Amino acid sequence: MDIFTIEVIKNALVAIGEEMFLALKRSSKSPIIYESLDYGIGITDARGRLIAQGNGIPGFIGTLDGGVQTLLAKFSNDEIYPGDVFILNDPYAGGGTHLSDVCMIRPVFYKQRLLAWTANKAHWTEIGGKDPGSYSADASEVYQEGLQFPGIKVFDRGVANQALLDLIEANVRLPDMTLGDLHACAASLQVGEQRFLSVVEKYGQDITLQAIDSLLDHGDRMVCERFKALPKGSWCAKDVIDEDGVGNGPFKVKVKVTISDNEFILDYSGTDAQAPGPINCSMGVLISAAREVFMGVVQPDVPATEGCFRRLKVICPEGTLLTAKRPAPVSSYFEAMVCAADVARRALASVLPGVVTAGQFGSVCTINLSGRLPSSDENYLLVEPLVGGWGAGVDKHGESGQFCVGNGETSNIPVEILEARYGIRVERYSFDTDSAAGAGEYRGGLGVVHEYRVLAAPADISSFFGRAETAPWGIDGGRDGSCNRIEVYDSSGNLKGCFARTSRFELSEGDLIRLITGTGGGWGDPKNRCRDSLLGDIKNGYISQEHAEQAYNHTIA
Repeated sequence: MDIFTIEVIKNALVAIGEEMFLALKRSSKSPIIYESLDYGIGITDARGRLIAQGNGIPGFIGTLDGGVQTLLAKFSNDEIYPGDVFILNDPYAGGGTHLSDVCMIRPVFYKQRLLAWTANKAHWTEIGGKDPGSYSADASEVYQEGLQFPGIKVFDRGVANQALLDLIEANVRLPDMTLGDLHACAASLQVGEQRFLSVVEKYGQDITLQAIDSLLDHGDRMVCERFKALPKGSWCAKDVIDEDGVGNGPFKVKVKVTISDNEFILDYSGTDAQAPGPINCSMGVLISAAREVFMGVVQPDVPATEGCFRRLKVICPEGTLLTAKRPAPVSSYFEAMVCAADVARRALASVLPGVVTAGQFGSVCTINLSGRLPSSDENYLLVEPLVGGWGAGVDKHGESGQFCVGNGETSNIPVEILEARYGIRVERYSFDTDSAAGAGEYRGGLGVVHEYRVLAAPADISSFFGRAETAPWGIDGGRDGSCNRIEVYDSSGNLKGCFARTSRFELSEGDLIRLITGTGGGWGDPKNRCRDSLLGDIKNGYISQEHAEQAYNHTIA
């Protein structure tokens, strides 16, 4: 088979992932999906090897193929039919994250032969559980966090499992939105199936499968080529997760990164045992975090496939907060995932200064805000991750107002959508310029201040902001960044609460919610900061003259 045909089929597979991605975005009922893009799309071959993926969330890069492999282990070939759609959100199965991230998977048959699977994983706004949004900062076991789907058929040969749909409808707070997202996810899988079969029809079954094998091998070759330029050796780092939501902590996360001529090993031995609160994640999530780091370091310049990850090895004993066992709670799993990726990058900072950066604000910083619309009795539920500051690099300032690295290509919900769909008014959305945190020769990126005014009661907020006590680290003399926090004021401006993690904090009409995310760490001694660059920051309002003089030891007229 000629290289041109391989390249055409490869690009066709990538395009299929992109079209599936857009199909879900355009048909979903949840802003967390169609605005924030909190989902991932992929295609695997019949054996569950990843061959194409469309990402909103880079952290989902290790979850879709894991979900397919879970089904392959559970069902025999004679139990899988054309038109089947499976649903899976078990955090402890392959590819599991937390219950709100629901994976749907469809087999693709050609002339009665299973050739591939289309899959997606999307954050559903509601999946049941003790708290609105199926998110509980104080959960003590997974059973409190919502419905669990252990890899079962939601469509059997094209026919909906109405009993399961009725069960979902009876157990979620927003059934129209939840079932709407379910059907949107199913539709995107069907789009992927149709497009994949059109490729098979055009090029033939055998050539398509040969092209897939060549594509995977090409990913491995590109990674091996990049290995030649990587430093060889072992480097260690450790970090902490401040608290688990129920008062325990801090928790240590340790890693040893080893790079040899043909292997990239992340060994998390020595990490603390699983936590009583919901910051735990499973091995599948840890593999996703490792893949995210690996792709960022190796940079093979090819789409993510199974072939790209053949040189990656992840080690961690069972029962840690990175490899938790059932029934540990996991609704805030992203704190462990983000920390696992960050600590690996921290270990490599000294030997890959042009590739990795100082510490980022280090949390998804998610909120669930629930209440009733002021103009009606209709319930609303806002699920929103927040942006913050990334760390500085050896030759650049950190990016400001970005989602944490694990959330990657997600987007903020526009102010117009927030005010139209929810019972709030947005009174401020700006960079946080109230300190000189993250100062350095190159400064850390700025966090943000987001203020919501509550327009009707009753309402409540649940949240999990990591790095509320341990700031993002600076490098080579750069100063640490700032921490994440939430402040709540009543209508008279009196402080009602200041916290990072809470479940169902009660709000009154007129309350102001101030969400503050951290600034990233700096790189290099602040006294070496370019004066013109500093003056530019002052002019643009990124830092006050007073803070600039204090942090950078410059006298500014």
